[in-house]
Amino acid sequence: MKTAHIVTLGCPKNEADSERLAGIMARAGFSLTDKSEGVDLILLNTCGFIQPAVEEGISTMLDMETMKARGDVKALAVVGCMVNRYGDDLKKEFPTVDYWARSEQWQELIESMGATYLGDGRHILTRTPWTRYLKISEGCNCQCSYCAIPGIRGRLCSRPIDELVQEAGRLVSEGAKELCLVGQELTEYGADLYKKRSLPKLLTELEKTLPQSVWLRLFYLHPSHLDTALLEQIASSKQIVPWLDVPIQHIDNQVLERMARPPVETKIRSLFKIAREINPDFAFRTTLMVGFPGETRRQFDRLLDFVEDIQFDRLGAFTYSPEDGTKAASFPDQIPEDEKGRRYDELMSLQQSISRRRQALFVGRRLDVLVEEVDQDGTRWGRSYRDAPEIDGAVALSGSASQPGDIVSALIDDSSEYDLFGRPVESEGKS
Repeated sequence: MKTAHIVTLGCPKNEADSERLAGIMARAGFSLTDKSEGVDLILLNTCGFIQPAVEEGISTMLDMETMKARGDVKALAVVGCMVNRYGDDLKKEFPTVDYWARSEQWQELIESMGATYLGDGRHILTRTPWTRYLKISEGCNCQCSYCAIPGIRGRLCSRPIDELVQEAGRLVSEGAKELCLVGQELTEYGADLYKKRSLPKLLTELEKTLPQSVWLRLFYLHPSHLDTALLEQIASSKQIVPWLDVPIQHIDNQVLERMARPPVETKIRSLFKIAREINPDFAFRTTLMVGFPGETRRQFDRLLDFVEDIQFDRLGAFTYSPEDGTKAASFPDQIPEDEKGRRYDELMSLQQSISRRRQALFVGRRLDVLVEEVDQDGTRWGRSYRDAPEIDGAVALSGSASQPGDIVSALIDDSSEYDLFGRPVESEGKS
């Protein structure tokens, strides 16, 4: 039996792909291991969304070549978005890589390695067992001028509801306490398969079949398709956490028009107001882009004013990078890199102060915390409903005997810009 080690770069969707591929490889006779040395095969699942991700992929591939030259590994495989986007060029630059595959081209990959493809098996963990990713769709029908995803991953392809419900049940039976629903754009789910947007129906079916203690977390919701009905469904649910990831990218209408995205400011202000009227603690995460071609200082200031008004709980930002094959790469009035950096720093400094204020609202209150790790001094670190895995803040608990994977009720004693600090208390129901 050949031993194999999988390295995953990029977003949670890639994590889900790697877990599926690991299960397929196990059925085909591979033994998956956490060790990267002394194995028969290292497989790299790449991200090709933006240039920093591509650069990380190239660096990792160079490291893998070095390991092969030293004899630490016998064979190399590279799969995923970078192969979709740059396959021919990569094969010329990295001739020592033995196997290549585009995203989800798993049967061809298995057979090229001389094994028998036996289809999907039990998804094998690439991370913690208590938080798992449920990928509900692939691809995207949006044609944002800056985004290479449609060219990399293709058009929207939704998975059937019954298949997703079955997979979710299996993940929970394997120990999942939190299921993160991911796709390039969740609100469009089902538009291809069922001829209408069907995310609410999927959520209803998951709520029916999963234990009430399971957290359901929704990533990547297009602001144009977010509506009051979904907010009300979340607010009334015992399982869907009141946390939404709504990447708006910008708020100025002229910038959005150049991005080929619809104007959303009025709608977002209204929906966020409704959400926090329903539940003042409703948590919102967004992603913003600074330095898009032609973005003026006035337009950037409008974005800052909007962020100050909305008070996002969590905010990620990135500077625009011209991506091969996108319309925006050829736009005039490209912003200098140093100016992009200054705007990024200014935006994140503002968000830091907002985050500090939002965090302080929870001091003296109780939150349920999913424990994830234990420090040497006994401090437990975990996450509340307000914290997405690996990208948001954390909650530190002192005086707790809980173990990773436990959900405990905690009284919050203190806060910082991104983290909360508390101690366990006897649970009195849902926080």
